[in-house]
Amino acid sequence: MRITPLDIQQKTFPTQMLRGFEQEEVYSFLELVREEMEELLRENASLKEQLSRADSQLQEFNNMNSTLRDTLVTTQQMVEEYKANSRKEADLIIREAESRADEIIKAAQERAVKIHEDIVELKGIRRHFKEEVKRLIESHMKMIEFDKEREEAE
Repeated sequence: MRITPLDIQQKTFPTQMLRGFEQEEVYSFLELVREEMEELLRENASLKEQLSRADSQLQEFNNMNSTLRDTLVTTQQMVEEYKANSRKEADLIIREAESRADEIIKAAQERAVKIHEDIVELKGIRRHFKEEVKRLIESHMKMIEFDKEREEAE
């Protein structure tokens, strides 16, 4: 059974004639006990309220901690995904660049071969042209000699 300050204040004791306690002292003591109990009850209520607020704050901090931890994990996952995507993109860019470089090199080699073929063909045309010019000159020289011999014979 819980005793309240009111129970202490309203408590009465039967009076005895012989060798009993002095009523005023008993009631004074009960009044002191009641006041102390009221103070203890107020302090207990205050402490319970403080405990309740502390528990509430602790729960709030735990929720914030959990949220921050989840956010940190999510952020770390996002960073890892960004890194992975960046690596994939970089690899793709490198492969495309290497492919493009190979195409450029192949085109340059084909062009070099074509230029070489053109040079060979132009050398052949030049040689042929020289021979034609030489034959034409020789032919004209023969005509000039023939005309000269004809003029001398006349």
